[in-house]
Amino acid sequence: MASASRPTKPLRVLLSEGGSTSAREAITLLGLAGHHVEICDPSPRCFGRMSRFVRAFHRCPGLRSDPLGYLSFIEELLARRPFDVLLPIHEQGLLFAKVQHRLRQHTALALPSFASYRTALDKATFSAVLSELGLPQPATTIVDSLAAARIHAVGEAPLVIKAAIGTASRGVWMVRNADQRAAAFAELDQLNLGDRQILLQQWVDAPVEHAQAVFRDGELLALHGYQRLIEGAGGGPALKQSVRRDLVRTDLARLGRHLAWHGALSVDYLWHNETALYIDCNPRLVEPMSAALAGCDLLGALLQVSLGDVLVPPVPGREGVRSHLAMQVLLGAAQREGSRRALLRELHALLTQKGAYQGSVEELTPWRLDWLSAVPLAATALLLLARPKLAETLAAKGWGDHLLDAAALRTIERDVR
Repeated sequence: MASASRPTKPLRVLLSEGGSTSAREAITLLGLAGHHVEICDPSPRCFGRMSRFVRAFHRCPGLRSDPLGYLSFIEELLARRPFDVLLPIHEQGLLFAKVQHRLRQHTALALPSFASYRTALDKATFSAVLSELGLPQPATTIVDSLAAARIHAVGEAPLVIKAAIGTASRGVWMVRNADQRAAAFAELDQLNLGDRQILLQQWVDAPVEHAQAVFRDGELLALHGYQRLIEGAGGGPALKQSVRRDLVRTDLARLGRHLAWHGALSVDYLWHNETALYIDCNPRLVEPMSAALAGCDLLGALLQVSLGDVLVPPVPGREGVRSHLAMQVLLGAAQREGSRRALLRELHALLTQKGAYQGSVEELTPWRLDWLSAVPLAATALLLLARPKLAETLAAKGWGDHLLDAAALRTIERDVR
């Protein structure tokens, strides 16, 4: 496994949140590399806190409910405690990008301009950039209101409906029939989108793949890709296999130059007829363990870019490396089949590394390396075996107060100076 590169001394790293799968994997890699890791999160029971590598936990206001309070908390913490790097592991990067000149008085971080981050975060503006650069995407219609989306969606199936602002597979609905269309719009009604746009995108039957990249001032330095073999809760990957797509590397190099990207950037795409159809963008480093297991040190590259160090680009990762997220496997199985039999079958396959999991390595809760990570995994397994229908509730806990919504975005755009 490639671990986060070690400078001349261990770094003191502050993660912007601790509730996501990306934060949990970054904690493992940073800890294995000998770095001092501290996390901020509004929940004292956040996922990342269950790790022997976390040296301190700081309970903070939620980005979603109080973005201004969250920013004040971070700035005060940085002023009181020395950190070498602030790692914006999730959407907190948008807020940090707007005030990065202030944050850099206390610590190092790698972020593009606020305008570039905002463009990549919003599905509508990202789609417009794809069109401008001539990069392929499924046929897409962008509308300015929920009423217009209802009109355009009538009679169209299958299709994918997306809120312009959404994360962790939330705000995305697969519509195959009238009932699913009605359910999607009922949920959209509850999102308080205001003037945010809505995308209606052609559904394409093709494998979903993901690419993660690190840039320095618009230059692509490192890239790792993997294919989603099994879907987990909320549409995220539960079983991955590393892939190499030279076409995607070329496309991302163009995208990074166009946005003058600095830091981490990840994209999702459909691999269709030997072409990548881009469907989403995440302006951050998503779940970096797959890259590390394949031998590509993306997190180490991001730390070095943050510090402004001279960087030797990481060795490209190996193809065909499989890894899984056991919690996502179990939640996904429970959501799809809703039975103890299905859960026991998946558990047996995971524990014996049979079937699709042959040769696969656990990336999210590596209990042999970090025994505390076994606690949330064991608790999830026991709860699901007792009541498989809890999968929906447990999966929804990943959508926490540490993430953005449309209202928080409006506050950041209007009030943060």
